[in-house]
Amino acid sequence: MSEETGKRIQGIAKGIYDDILRKKQPHVDMPLRSLQNVTYDPKEGYFQLDGKVKQRTLTASTIKTFAQTLRMMALSKDLVSADDIATKREVYYVSKNWDECRFNEQAESDNVMDDIEAMLMMNREQMGFIPEEKGGAVAGRLTVIDKDPETGKEIKIDCTKMGSGAYSIPNSVEELQFETKADFILAIETAGMHQRLVKHLFWKKKNCILISLGGVPTRACRRFIRRLADEHRIPVYGFVDGDMYGWTNIYRTLKVGSGNAAHINKYFCVPQASLFGITAQDIVDYKLPTHPLKEVDIKRGKDALKNDPFIIQHKEWQKCIKDLIAMRKRAEQQALAKHGLNFVISDYLPAKLENDQTWLP
Repeated sequence: MSEETGKRIQGIAKGIYDDILRKKQPHVDMPLRSLQNVTYDPKEGYFQLDGKVKQRTLTASTIKTFAQTLRMMALSKDLVSADDIATKREVYYVSKNWDECRFNEQAESDNVMDDIEAMLMMNREQMGFIPEEKGGAVAGRLTVIDKDPETGKEIKIDCTKMGSGAYSIPNSVEELQFETKADFILAIETAGMHQRLVKHLFWKKKNCILISLGGVPTRACRRFIRRLADEHRIPVYGFVDGDMYGWTNIYRTLKVGSGNAAHINKYFCVPQASLFGITAQDIVDYKLPTHPLKEVDIKRGKDALKNDPFIIQHKEWQKCIKDLIAMRKRAEQQALAKHGLNFVISDYLPAKLENDQTWLP
């Protein structure tokens, strides 16, 4: 992995060096990272790049960003050569030693890192850069096989024996192995709902694995679910809030990825996922308490209907979003508590499991 990263960085560096020798303006090419540069084929199951490229050329106005790009690639090469890592926040602070090309804000650093990732067509973990956030929490019918960092010996982590807690998905999951006979994976938006299902042993009642997404799932969380689902042929069901953010940001990112990371969606999405709810029809059928739909929610829904290749492909999703806009209401997972704190366990989820006609793709 580190050797391949080094080769790609050296290839780009050589192209810049050759431009200089030919007395041409040095430049680098990278994919355009947006929904406008992705396509969605249901057979493939994830957003793919559509071929649009942006060119970063060394000019008076781009000299700082160009220099930052080169310095960050050099840092990546050093990290992988030394088999070391740096968090995104640490990279930002390392740049404080870069004199005039240091970053003023971490958002600038993150954006350059994403550009390099797309340019190399590799994920940032392969470049030695890791995120700050946790990958997600896991409980239920799963044994994770990891390795002791000192001895290299196998460590088996039984996710049915985590007490009142859960196994925390690490930043890198490629070396993990799994043992499971679970019937399905339930990917849950909120930590609170995950904790309720864990406390009442829903995983034991329904022979499943419960994974807390913690909002928009991290890459590690998505990769963990994808590998687990692929290797053990387990279906994945999403359970998120009944609103535009839950559907078009959290669930959509889990299932097909994002426009910003289209160059690696192939590895960091779960095409086999289906959505249990909360759907617009659930709000009606279960007479759920709601909150008013804000203008930002309506805009997000209309943008998805117009610009999101995944939503455009599925009429079921178009209807769901249009229905919510017409209602001008949204509902949270916890709204099911109107019918009793454990109604979600006794009635809602069992009913969903028995009726796939209520699911969304």
